[in-house]
Amino acid sequence: MSTTQVSTSRTSTIVITGGTRGLGLGLARALVERGHQVVVCGTDPGRVRASGLPGIVADVADRDQLQALWEHAAGAYGRVDVWINNAGVSHPREPAWRLPADQVRHVVDVNLVGVLNGCAVAMAGMAAQGSGHVWNMEGLGTDGRLVPGLGVYGATKRAVGYLTDALAKEVPPGVGVGLLSPGMVVTDLLTHGYSEEERRRASRVLSILADRVETVAPWLADRVVDGARNGARVRWLTPGKIAWRFATARFTRRDPFTAP
Repeated sequence: MSTTQVSTSRTSTIVITGGTRGLGLGLARALVERGHQVVVCGTDPGRVRASGLPGIVADVADRDQLQALWEHAAGAYGRVDVWINNAGVSHPREPAWRLPADQVRHVVDVNLVGVLNGCAVAMAGMAAQGSGHVWNMEGLGTDGRLVPGLGVYGATKRAVGYLTDALAKEVPPGVGVGLLSPGMVVTDLLTHGYSEEERRRASRVLSILADRVETVAPWLADRVVDGARNGARVRWLTPGKIAWRFATARFTRRDPFTAP
C-alpha cells in the first residue's frame, strides 16, 4: 500500500467534479480561499459560469469528458495534485422496485460509474506525473446503514466505499486514494424528495445531525491536502460527535432547513 502524501509546501491544483453547486461549490471556494488552484465541472453550463471558478461542462458518466477535464486542469496549471469525485445525485424516496429504469440508471451512472471514471482518469494521470491523491465522497449507505426509499442511492455509496478500499491496494506508486465523509449536509441532495409530512417527522434528527455547507466545507478544505494519505478516511460527523449532539440536544436549537 502506498504511503505517499501530497506535498503541502506549495499551492495545490485540485479538481472537483460536481463543483458548481452544494457542498462541491462550497468546498471549491474554501480551497480557493486557502490559496489553491481549483478546477470544477458540472453538467449545467450556466452553473459552471456562475461558479466563478475555472471549469468545463462535463458529464462524469462519460470517461472521455473527464479526460478532457484532466487535460484542461493540467494544461492550465501543469499538473493535478488532488482530484475529488464529488458529483452525486439521488432519486425520489421510493422502493427500488418502483423506480423507473432511467432513474435507476442515472443514479448508478453518476454515483458509481462516475467515480470509477474519475478514479481511472485521475490515477492514470497521477501515475504519469509521479504523485497525486484521489478522494471519493461517502454518503448514506457507505457504512451499510439502511433507509427505506433510498436503496438505490445507498447501494451506489456502499459500492463506492468498497471500490475505494480496493483501489487503496491497487494504486500506482506515488498515488493515494481515500474517503471524505461530510456527514449530513443541508443541500438539495439531502432534502430531495421530502414531503412536508416526511420533513416534519425527520426534522428532529436532522436538527441534531445535519450541518450547513458553510460549516462543513471549510473543515474539509483544511484536510483534503494535508490529510491526503493512501487509505485515509476523513470524517466530519464522528460517532463521538453524534453522541455528544444527542446528549446536548435539549439545550440547543438547530434548524438545518432555515438559512442562518
